[in-house]
Amino acid sequence: MPALSYTPIDGIVKKYEELRNGFKAGKLKSIEYRKYQLLQLAYMMKENEGRIAEALKEDLGRPEIESRFIDINPSVGDVLTTYNHVEKWTKPEGTAFDITWFLMKPTIYKEPKGTVLVICPFNYPFYLSIGPIASALAAGCTVMLKPSEATPASSALLEELIAKYLDSDLVTVVNGGIPETTKVLELRWDHILYTGSGRVGKIVAAAAAKHLTPVTLELGGKSPVFIDPACDLELTAQRLYWGKVLNAGQTCVAPDYVLVPRTFQATLVDALKKKHEQFYPDGPKTKDAYARLVNSTALNRLKGYLDNTKGKIVVGGEIDLEDRYLSPTIVSDVPFGDALLQEEIFGPILPIVPVENVDEALRYVNEHEHPLALYAFTQDPKYKEKILTNTQSGSIVFNEQVIQPATEGLPFGGIGASGSGYHTGKFGFDIFTHLRASIDSPGIVDRVLAFRFPPYTAKKLKASNSMGRKLPAKPKGPPSLANPTLAVLGKKQGILGLNKWFVFALAVALAVGLTRERGKTATWVGAIASFFGR
Repeated sequence: MPALSYTPIDGIVKKYEELRNGFKAGKLKSIEYRKYQLLQLAYMMKENEGRIAEALKEDLGRPEIESRFIDINPSVGDVLTTYNHVEKWTKPEGTAFDITWFLMKPTIYKEPKGTVLVICPFNYPFYLSIGPIASALAAGCTVMLKPSEATPASSALLEELIAKYLDSDLVTVVNGGIPETTKVLELRWDHILYTGSGRVGKIVAAAAAKHLTPVTLELGGKSPVFIDPACDLELTAQRLYWGKVLNAGQTCVAPDYVLVPRTFQATLVDALKKKHEQFYPDGPKTKDAYARLVNSTALNRLKGYLDNTKGKIVVGGEIDLEDRYLSPTIVSDVPFGDALLQEEIFGPILPIVPVENVDEALRYVNEHEHPLALYAFTQDPKYKEKILTNTQSGSIVFNEQVIQPATEGLPFGGIGASGSGYHTGKFGFDIFTHLRASIDSPGIVDRVLAFRFPPYTAKKLKASNSMGRKLPAKPKGPPSLANPTLAVLGKKQGILGLNKWFVFALAVALAVGLTRERGKTATWVGAIASFFGR
């Protein structure tokens, strides 16, 4: 693996200026050139899978199967999705037909925001770098990537490979710690995508505010799990425990704590114990069985939680500071207010919190910040509806764990303290894209909108008033909450139920289409305008 070297401070400015000049040069105005860079990015991942897995093993002790399933393969998938759709995504769009404005050809152009910054966390250093880079390139932006200094092998490899496969004036990497990140945040960006903790997210947002830079934040949080005693217990235990032990719990959408009816707690814990034995027949510390914590600081933080919990450790709890190892740990009988329920755990500790019923669980969740993910294991449609309609979260997942960010077509993002904005796939393209509104108004419009020009007269006021949209019938009172889907329908307007503006449009189309001589066209338009009070 290449050694990690921090980017000199003055080198950061040079890289930034090169990206700015790269954007101005206009290479990415070509969709074909965007696709070329995207394909280079895909081959960068594909041709270096072994080295990438090795770097992730060095940084996170992660088994290769996990690295390929949750980091490498999703990265390639994100790039290919973007590559296959970039031409469609970048096409200008018309608006829904509106009789008042259609002659002006209202259009939405998809334009790049400019030069953007992507700050990536340590837990998925490739997936959370490659996807955003692909989105930015597809949008036509140039990109500076700031990987985490906590994963030196991965960060150094990213810098080496990106320099080899992509144009340096389109994508570049800055490596470093707090001083380098501080310098990067002093610069003026056209968008910032930050993934990480809420504490640092506030710093990023404050720095961006100085330049009025738009920001997308993915911040994690304490993602709860609701357990219905009537769930499929085997499926629940297997998927729940996998979601927690994956990457040693260092996943932003990992299950953070479990809310289970008190009478069902022992049954659930027994099922989780069995899964622990099945997952690790030779123990989780054996080679290639289970990942490690990113560093000793993370391990000591988690040790503090275990030292102070009032719950009962029923599985795991073994620690090896030198190996950055904390075994998968289950803690039962965790009370509200416990040390394990204060901050996002971001590690392989699964607190089991007994509650009286689902209503108590809902009250607890709703008294706290909205989570990035919310999970429920149940086969009952009514239970699902109750959780769905009485909570807020970045995503809500039934009978599964942690794979929703990689699910094709879904947005990935939080709400409130768990983040703002969405990325992955088309949603990633959208955050780096400016929707530029446009109209192209022909002269004939002045026949229709002649009343807008002075001198103002009573006749013009009448014509202006006729532009107003008709309201539905005024409601006599609020609708019944027992039947909230009922709607109040307005009466149809105009000839045979057609709005008179639609009749006017048809008349204009006939006038223009059937009359080629300019004078005759003017006569048609004038006659029609007179008919409508102009």
